[in-house]
Amino acid sequence: MYKKLLYSLLLCMSLHAKPTKELVLISSIDPSIAEELWYATDKNFTKTKLYPKVAHAYLRPEVAQALGEVQKELATMGFGLKVWDAYRPHSVQFKMWDVVPDARYVGDPHKGGSHNRGGAIDVTLINLKTGKELEMPTKFDDFSEKAHSNYMKLSKKVIENRALLHKIMLKHDFNSFANEWWHFSYINNKKYPILNISFEELAKEA
Repeated sequence: MYKKLLYSLLLCMSLHAKPTKELVLISSIDPSIAEELWYATDKNFTKTKLYPKVAHAYLRPEVAQALGEVQKELATMGFGLKVWDAYRPHSVQFKMWDVVPDARYVGDPHKGGSHNRGGAIDVTLINLKTGKELEMPTKFDDFSEKAHSNYMKLSKKVIENRALLHKIMLKHDFNSFANEWWHFSYINNKKYPILNISFEELAKEA
């Protein structure tokens, strides 16, 4: 009973913001950034679709602009970004926590995470001409040691690819996450409030 009451309270606290003021489509900043939202499919660690078909990648305007700068720099090398996840409604965080209640890999929804604030991004690198993903240590949502940002039992090329992604992201004010090579949070993202705006509502405002 207590858990349900706390869940309802947290969701009510995160419902106040207007989509058009708080979040922007990443594609509106740079349409060359690829998008493949795993949580809109069942090929994720929960094995269920957590996002509706209308879901797209959104971020806080400031964060989206910084990601656009990352894309511009990568483009000079023939590379680009593919987004696996960005803004995540707070209610979805609870669903993930129910499956994997482990703060090493899933943000504790009772605290609220950077994804719920529109201040984090899960990305990989692609070849801009072919759209093919560059080889990385693991696929998305891998909870093994191999996904750790400092794991080194990898080929030279994979280590170089990961290092390039981290270097450019950090240069543009994103911090990496030790347990997931693909996860980056924008600096000072905790200044943003937690949101629970649905993707359906965002689609109406787009």
